[in-house]
Amino acid sequence: MLGPVPPFPQQPQRSPFSGHMVVCGDDALAQRLAVELRYVYGERVTLVLPPRRDARRPELPLTGRGRAAALFGRMSQAMNRNGGNGAAGAGDGDTNAGVEAVRILEAPEPSDEVFEEAGVESAAALALVYDDDERNIRAALTARRLNPRVRLVIRLYNRKLGQYLETLLDQAAAVSAPGLDPAALDASTTVLSDADTAAPALAATALTGSSKVIQAEGLLLRAAERTPPGDGQVADPGLCTLALLSSTTHDPAGTEGSDSSGDEGPQLLPDASQVAAATGRGTVVLEAVSQSGPAGPPPRMGGRGAPLGQVFSRRLRWSALGVGLAVLGLAVASWITTGDHPAHAAYLTLLDLFAMGDPAIGDPTARQVLQLLSGVAGLMLLPLLVAAVLEAFGSLRTASSLRRPPRGLSGHVVLLGLGKIGTRVLVRLRELGIPVVCVEDDPDARGIAVARRLHVPVVLGDVTQEGVLEAAKIQRARALLALTSIDTTNLEAALYARSVEPNLRVSLRLFDDEFATAVYRTLRAAHPQALTRSRSVSHLAAPSFAVAMMGRQILGAIPVERKVMLFAAVEVAGHPQLEGRTVEQAFRAGAWRVLALDATPPEDRRPDLAVPAPVSTGRPSGLVWDLHPGYVLRPQDRVVIAATRRGLAELLRRRVSLTHR
Repeated sequence: MLGPVPPFPQQPQRSPFSGHMVVCGDDALAQRLAVELRYVYGERVTLVLPPRRDARRPELPLTGRGRAAALFGRMSQAMNRNGGNGAAGAGDGDTNAGVEAVRILEAPEPSDEVFEEAGVESAAALALVYDDDERNIRAALTARRLNPRVRLVIRLYNRKLGQYLETLLDQAAAVSAPGLDPAALDASTTVLSDADTAAPALAATALTGSSKVIQAEGLLLRAAERTPPGDGQVADPGLCTLALLSSTTHDPAGTEGSDSSGDEGPQLLPDASQVAAATGRGTVVLEAVSQSGPAGPPPRMGGRGAPLGQVFSRRLRWSALGVGLAVLGLAVASWITTGDHPAHAAYLTLLDLFAMGDPAIGDPTARQVLQLLSGVAGLMLLPLLVAAVLEAFGSLRTASSLRRPPRGLSGHVVLLGLGKIGTRVLVRLRELGIPVVCVEDDPDARGIAVARRLHVPVVLGDVTQEGVLEAAKIQRARALLALTSIDTTNLEAALYARSVEPNLRVSLRLFDDEFATAVYRTLRAAHPQALTRSRSVSHLAAPSFAVAMMGRQILGAIPVERKVMLFAAVEVAGHPQLEGRTVEQAFRAGAWRVLALDATPPEDRRPDLAVPAPVSTGRPSGLVWDLHPGYVLRPQDRVVIAATRRGLAELLRRRVSLTHR
């Protein structure tokens, strides 16, 4: 049953190949993505949301359609206040003024009828960002059947399944539309994971001075935070300066910048004069470009071939070693005192040890003493064997159980929530070698199996209940990551943790920017010496999904406080801001910056720069990072750029829709 559908508002005259965008989802990511497409890229958007649970009851202000409408309203007001300002929007005016935010449909499932009502048959792109992988897959197959040329952007948690699905849907598009341009086919299906996009940024909030990594052409781009230089010192610019942090970002009591912070917030892609004039500000620099070697083998986590250390305790192993040395000493003493052959002496010692020999009546005194000592050692061996059997069976029985935080644990990260996001963050932290203790109230949560496989301690319980965080050793932790899907739960956990350890570093997952700002200011005022950070998964992930819907390959995104910087591969042809200009002339402060040139001939280029390059064939290939500022960008060139959301939107305004190629 479709809900009320307002007609598309009257739009200014647009190019003939500008199709509308359709976003289908059931959580915050769908709403953020619709906002990104409408207010950053200026696209017409239809948002398909599930209906209200009970039509007879008024909707809560922060759920479902009401939450989306409130978000769109705030964005519309912000755009009307700031329209036309900023580097990316200079000279363009406010194309959003007086236009209804987004066309909203309400439907329980993305069926054929819903897609027809949403206009998928003529849409340029469709985003399927439901929280359920199976629903996204079913919807993608339906959409590809209705419109073989539509660009699909699919949210999937299962990465391997996503690769197979991407290939399958591209093949379906090629069969259904034989005349489809191969270049368009490469961008016809994109599978992304919001968890993979947001996890590195969330993990970095728990660490000091951590770097963000973007992979391209088998190379690793590392963007690292630099602290403000001291008096008389000059900041190291690295390869280039990507951003200036807020002037108080390294002060625990300082503010943390967002898109609404104004001049006090971080500045993305500053020019040389802005960098020189920035005093007391930290920077984010492109620190190094290194070859990304093959991933190392995963550590052995038990199961078949598990080491003895995972089956028997250290105390038992030391006991076994002591008994073994005692037996060896008795065998040597028997050989020396009796003069027997060493093998015969060891045999007699074992007989005595297992109480299989006759009493040494009439034998020399030394032999009798050795027999008594062997009996004592045998008595020691019996409980040792029993303990070994019990521990072996116990290890097998508890292989599926969870570890408890060990005594004396300190300097770890307490991670709340083992859903999709928490699981990815857990894996990321373990890759960095950071000790973690997880807290989860659902024993069947997605990340429980991962924590068990990684041998990470888990505390099962409601984090809002007294004693749960203490069981996770919060008083000796280095940081708290509150990543549950409920804002109030994350806030309550943070407040309780601060009552236990006032100087604890805290990072919260919060959806609403206004709520996050209020929480941040309150925590800062109450605990001025402690670092507090807030992050929104949908805010971190939405720009990547939006760029994919615009038909451009996103290499990654890094957070700069509460802003996001994008790295993308862009063809120079069709972009007057790049074509025919030098690298220096193409740079626009606060909007975009050319970082590298793809030197591979156009006919040999791979569509996905994030995949490591194959073995060299003798032709020029790979990315060139030391570009001369005077190099003139040619139409056949492909470049890697760093861009703000609005800067990248301006570059893509001259895009050619996949539907009309």
